[in-house]
Amino acid sequence: MGEPAGASMLKLDFVRPVSKPTELTRAGLRLRPPQLADHPQWWALRENSRHHLTRWEPDWTERDVTIDAFRTRVRLQERLRRSGAALTFFACLADEGAIIGGVTLSDIRLHAAHSATLGYWIGEPYLRRGYGAEAVAAVVDYGFGELRLNRIEAACQPGNVASLSLLRKLGFREEGFARDYLFINGAWRDHLLFALTARDYCGAPLRF
Repeated sequence: MGEPAGASMLKLDFVRPVSKPTELTRAGLRLRPPQLADHPQWWALRENSRHHLTRWEPDWTERDVTIDAFRTRVRLQERLRRSGAALTFFACLADEGAIIGGVTLSDIRLHAAHSATLGYWIGEPYLRRGYGAEAVAAVVDYGFGELRLNRIEAACQPGNVASLSLLRKLGFREEGFARDYLFINGAWRDHLLFALTARDYCGAPLRF
C-alpha cells in the first residue's frame, strides 16, 4: 500500500529530543539544569525572596518547597528536557556557583510553529544588577540559535516594571492583553503578552 499523496513531504518534528544537558555562559553567569543537591540553596533563596516573588508568580504552598516536591520537579524537568519539550536553567554566578534565579523555555513546539514560552525569576538579593537581562538573553540566544525557534513568547503583569523593562530591552514587542491570565497572590491577574521573533532578533525569519 503506497503513501498518501504528499506524505513524504510532511515533517512531523513537533519536538527535538535533547541528548545531553545544556549549559550556557554569559557575562559572569553560568546557566545549567537544576540538580537535587540544589534544594537547600534554592529553598533559602526563595524564602529570602518571598515578598518579592509572591507578587509576580503563581502561588506556592509549603508543600511545594519540600525536598520531595523539589525531587519530583527536577525529575519532570529532566524528562521534558530529554523529550525536547522544555528547558529549565538555574542562573548561577560563574565564579562562586551561587544560584541567583532561573529561566525556562517551555511548551517548545517545532513543525509549523517553532515557538516556545519564556519564563524567568531572579532572587531579591540579586535584583537591579543586570543579571536577569543577561540570563534571559543567554537563553534567548540559544533558542534562536541552537533550537532554531522562530518565535519566543512571554507574559508579564502590567505593574511589574522591572520585568517589562527587561523584555523591552531585549526587543520583545507587546502584542496583546490577557484578562485573568494567571492566579497569583490570591487573585486572577491580567497580563501583557509579548513576543520576540527571529525576524526581530536575527533580521530574517526562520528558514527551513
